[in-house]
Amino acid sequence: MNIRLSYPTHELNSLIPCSLARQDLIPHMALASIHARLLLSASFLRPRLSSSSFSLTSPLAFFPLRFPRASFCCSVSDDLSATTATTVPPATAPPQGRETEEEEKESGKDPVREAAEALDIRVGKVLKAWRHPEADSLYVEEVDLGEPEPRTICSGLVNYVPLELLQDSKVVVLANLKPRNMRGIKSNGMLMAASDEAHENVELLVPPEGAVPGERIWFGSEDEKDKQSDAATPNQVQKKKIWESVQPNLKTTESCVAVLGSLPMRTSAGEVTSKSLKNARIS
Repeated sequence: MNIRLSYPTHELNSLIPCSLARQDLIPHMALASIHARLLLSASFLRPRLSSSSFSLTSPLAFFPLRFPRASFCCSVSDDLSATTATTVPPATAPPQGRETEEEEKESGKDPVREAAEALDIRVGKVLKAWRHPEADSLYVEEVDLGEPEPRTICSGLVNYVPLELLQDSKVVVLANLKPRNMRGIKSNGMLMAASDEAHENVELLVPPEGAVPGERIWFGSEDEKDKQSDAATPNQVQKKKIWESVQPNLKTTESCVAVLGSLPMRTSAGEVTSKSLKNARIS
């Protein structure tokens, strides 16, 4: 019985790796073609032939088809480079997060000023102050920030500011820091002060006369008050190190005005100053 089966060429070619597509390997391709035809014939004839009258086991054993799966063209010789599959690296997404410095310059944004606008700096009034019972260098203050309850704040000012000067004084408070436990007392904010380079002379920043406790302080001109962005949360201030990025840019001028770069620290009643320290750092 002579049975001839036709096997589509394009499907047969898919069984042969591209590394065999060379002139010196044509005999192998022919054997592979014969092998594929015999396999198909065997599957077609198997139900009709007994194992004693026909066997494909022996001839097929000489031509095993064992080709690698799905990676045929990953490594071939130079003469086949034109047909070699090229590995294309996955497209990388643009980096997320802050803009680059070039983009910030093009958009006119000042990253330090933006960070400063995220700080909640307010006018405060010290209602009561006393020495910390467990720390010789600390004062404890109750400060009115225009909130339902005064805030408790600890300050390391014992060696620089007499206690009597703190009582009933107007102060500048950084209000969106995470609370800190200071020798058993939770401090919820920081009084801002100017100091000389040697940190031997320290003066609290002073809001102008008529400043109202609770008013948020800004940097810039008088008409920029309403342009303030929302303050960051204490967690954001800590995580993004907002205060650490702003603080090196704070100082006092020759006229003792507190500034961010060249932008004055301002309330509705006027500019924030130090009593006498010029060109001093602020912290």
